[in-house]
Amino acid sequence: MIRQNTAAQPESGPRVYFDPHFGCDAAKILPGEYYVSERDMVIVTVLGSCVSACLWDDVRKVGGMNHFMLPHSGASGFDLFGESGRYGVYAMELLINELIKMGAQKNRLKAKVFGAGSVLESLSSSNVGERNAEFVARFLATERIPIIASDLLDVWPRKVYLFPTTGRVLVRKLKTLHNDTIVTRERTYSSELKKVETATAGGNVELFA
Repeated sequence: MIRQNTAAQPESGPRVYFDPHFGCDAAKILPGEYYVSERDMVIVTVLGSCVSACLWDDVRKVGGMNHFMLPHSGASGFDLFGESGRYGVYAMELLINELIKMGAQKNRLKAKVFGAGSVLESLSSSNVGERNAEFVARFLATERIPIIASDLLDVWPRKVYLFPTTGRVLVRKLKTLHNDTIVTRERTYSSELKKVETATAGGNVELFA
């Protein structure tokens, strides 16, 4: 899992580029990734059936976003590839822990959550979008992090922009999407998860010391 909180761009993971529309740097995250920053920038992702949680601390002026497909793995207690962010329960813990490392306080965190659209037939049949939406609401309630805005379910992909220092979020529903990029990406990602889960079933890796 790549996490980034400085001006330097990592060798892999979220891609940082200059966005001329907003006039600032932007970090684009894909399924299984997350990004945390205290800089004046924007964090961007495109969601289908996946979910993104945007968390920030108004006082510390730091925020971040994750992007995950499934609430949890089908096997118990293992960490795929050593990269837990693929699953919601781990992706949320990773994001919260990274924010705390950067000086945020958990009792000040606020959340906005997005995604869980029914855009993949293969995932619609197993209610993945609904499971993701239910999971993120339940997780944040358990952690006592208030959800102050959400845009979940429906049938449209979404493009989400988070400004991490303020918590401002812009969401655009992609109702006129003319290509299958996001569908192909999520179908491939779902297939990879199933392969790895099958190959590693029965493993037992501790996530945090």
